[in-house]
Amino acid sequence: MTDLILANEGVIRLSVFLGVLVLMAVWEVAAPRRRIDIPRVIRWSNNLGVVVIDTILVRLTFPVVAVGLALMAQRNGWGLFNIIEAPGWLAILVSVILLDFVIYLQHVLFHFVPALWRLHRMHHADLAIDVTTGLRFHPLEILLSMAIKLAAVLALGPPAVAVLIFEVLLNGLAMFNHSNIRLPAPVDRLMRLFVVTPDMHRVHHSVDPKETDSNFGFNLTWWDRLLGTYIAQPAKGHEGMDIGIEQFRTTRELWLDKMLTQPLRGPASGVDHRVGNRDDF
Repeated sequence: MTDLILANEGVIRLSVFLGVLVLMAVWEVAAPRRRIDIPRVIRWSNNLGVVVIDTILVRLTFPVVAVGLALMAQRNGWGLFNIIEAPGWLAILVSVILLDFVIYLQHVLFHFVPALWRLHRMHHADLAIDVTTGLRFHPLEILLSMAIKLAAVLALGPPAVAVLIFEVLLNGLAMFNHSNIRLPAPVDRLMRLFVVTPDMHRVHHSVDPKETDSNFGFNLTWWDRLLGTYIAQPAKGHEGMDIGIEQFRTTRELWLDKMLTQPLRGPASGVDHRVGNRDDF
């Protein structure tokens, strides 16, 4: 069964990606959380354009990606779970949880290191938040993220199926928790005991720096709660909060060419409130 799943990795990942994208897009139309006045054609065409560039660059840059590296590590006995003996189900469960923690730490790092924030702020510069925001990451950030993920796979030696499960969850839940959908309050409260909900993650996209530096998780909510980065609700409420960052607030900045050059323009002002004036970055 595992071999069959791994043999169809590409089909599984593409199916989940398209399925979640379409489901969330329809849900956003049927039950939106916030009104979005920017034409969808502008944001969607440019946000999805970034996805195409990201995918091409990853394929050209890395001869092997995470699932393939996990298989290689297994064959060569690299990494923790290829050294110690553990039941298969436990290795899969712990690997998924630890990989999620690595992504949480990476996300924090990209907020607090000025040079990395320059890359990551493109994700935050979206003036609205919906399912496509969960896919909008600068190509250089995607390459660095992939390098970190590959290093984690080498260190952990997780089962290849665990890596596939993690990657599918990360991609699908990132689209889900960026979606502009309305969940009943009791459902949201119950879900966010375990997974990041749209209302929880939306706080992270607030223009308020304190709220920007909260709710870093993409999958599990535990890391934010345990490490003190959890904020339950935005100060101005979900309808009243401003989305984005202070630097790039024109519709023209939503176009692909402007998005890709944002790391080169202006000071890394998104971190000034944390580490002092860092205009030299």
